[in-house]
Amino acid sequence: MRYRSTSGKAPLTSLRGATLRGLAPDGGLYLPVEIARHTPEELEEFRRLPFTEVCFRVVRPFATPDVPEEVLWQIVAEAINFPVKLVSLSPALHILELFHGPTLAFKDFGARFMARLMGYFVRGEERQLTVLVATSGDTGSAVAHGFLRVPGIRVVILYPSKRISEAQEKQFTTLGENITALEVSGTFDDCQRLVKQAFADEALNQRAFLTSANSINVARLLPQMFYHVAAYRQLPVASVPLIVSVPSGNFGNLTAGLFAKRLGLPVSRFIAATNANDAVPRYLLSGEYKPNEAVATYSNAMDVGNPNNFPRLLDLCRNRIENVRKEIWGQSATDEETLQQMHNVWDRFRYISDPHTAVGIHAWEAYRKQHPEPSQGLVLATAHPAKFAEIVQKGIGIAPPLPSRLAEYLNRPKLSLPMTTNYDNFKQFLLAH
Repeated sequence: MRYRSTSGKAPLTSLRGATLRGLAPDGGLYLPVEIARHTPEELEEFRRLPFTEVCFRVVRPFATPDVPEEVLWQIVAEAINFPVKLVSLSPALHILELFHGPTLAFKDFGARFMARLMGYFVRGEERQLTVLVATSGDTGSAVAHGFLRVPGIRVVILYPSKRISEAQEKQFTTLGENITALEVSGTFDDCQRLVKQAFADEALNQRAFLTSANSINVARLLPQMFYHVAAYRQLPVASVPLIVSVPSGNFGNLTAGLFAKRLGLPVSRFIAATNANDAVPRYLLSGEYKPNEAVATYSNAMDVGNPNNFPRLLDLCRNRIENVRKEIWGQSATDEETLQQMHNVWDRFRYISDPHTAVGIHAWEAYRKQHPEPSQGLVLATAHPAKFAEIVQKGIGIAPPLPSRLAEYLNRPKLSLPMTTNYDNFKQFLLAH
C-alpha cells in the first residue's frame, strides 16, 4: 500500500513514511492510494470470526509490505485487547460504547495501535523520535498511556489550560517518564497551530525527529475502522438504512467511518454531530467552509474551530459539496441542548451518557425529525461519563460511578509545564529538551 498527500504535491510514500512523518512535506494529509472493497461474503464472515482476526484482516492491506504479518498480528492483539459494547436503547437507536479501554475513551483504539506501530518502525533508529500531540481532551491521555515507556520515543502533549476536565488532565499530566505535558495559555486551536508550525519548520526538523499522534497521522485513523466493523458484527441485520451519528471535533472519527464505508460496510449516511464549534455543519448548509476560533463547551473534546481532517473528508468525497452532502448530514448542539439530551436519555432509558455522546444522540434525533422514513441510528459513545462527572451531574442530577482506574489518577500530583502561545518559546523548549 502506498500513501498520497491530499495536497497532491508530495511523492507517494509507504505506511512507515506516512506514520513517521505525520504531515506530508507539502502540508497535506496522507491518505491510502486505494481502499479495497470487501465482498458481501467476506463481510458476513466478519460476524463469525474472533474480533482480533477481523481487525487483522481489515488493516492488513494497509500495512503490506511495511509490516510483516506476524508483527502486525502482535500489534493488533496487544492494542485491541478490550471490548466494544453495543447497547440498544430501542429498535431504532443503538449506542456503540467505545470507552472500555485503559483511558476510558475511543482514542485508545488509535493511540495503542499507533504506539506499537511506531515502536516497530523506529527500531534501529539512532535518533529519538519526538511525538507531538495537541489535545482537546481525550487524545492526550490515550496517547500518553499508549506510548508510556515505549523505547526510542518521547511524547510532548500540548493542551489548553483550564479547558479540559480534571479527570482528562490528570490522566496524562501525572505520568512523567517519557511523557511531557505542556499547559498552553490558549485554546486547542493554539495548541494545534504550534504543532503544525513545528512540523513546517525545516530548521527544527533537521535537528529533531518529529512526528504527530493527532489524527493528522493516518496511523491513528486506520485502527478506528475496527469499531465500525465491530458495530456491523453486533447490529441486527436490517433492511432499513443505517445512520451513524459521530460526535465530531477534529473529524478523524468520521473520516475513519468513511474508510470503513469504502471497505463495504453498509452505512447509508453519517451525521457530523458537533457542539457550538460547527464549521462543518455550517459548510454542509452553505457550501462555504468558514472555520472559527474555538469556543469552550461542555463537550470539550470537540472544541475545535478548524478541524484537521476536513481536507481528508473533502478528498474522500472528490472535493464536491454534493458528494459530501450525500454521505454526511450535519447538526450542532448547544450546551443547553446537550444537558437536556443527557436528561432525556437518563429519564427514558436509565442510560448515562457523557456530553459528547449526548451531542451524538441529539444529532440523531434531529436527523430523524427531518427524515421520518424508516432507519436505525447508531451513535458512537466516545468517552466514559465519569470523565465529565460535574457536567453529567448537572444534566441528570446524579454523579456517574467512578471507575477505579480513573480514581487513582485524581490523587496524583500534576507534572505539566506552562507554555505560552508563542511559537519561538515552544521551539526553544523542543530544542532544549
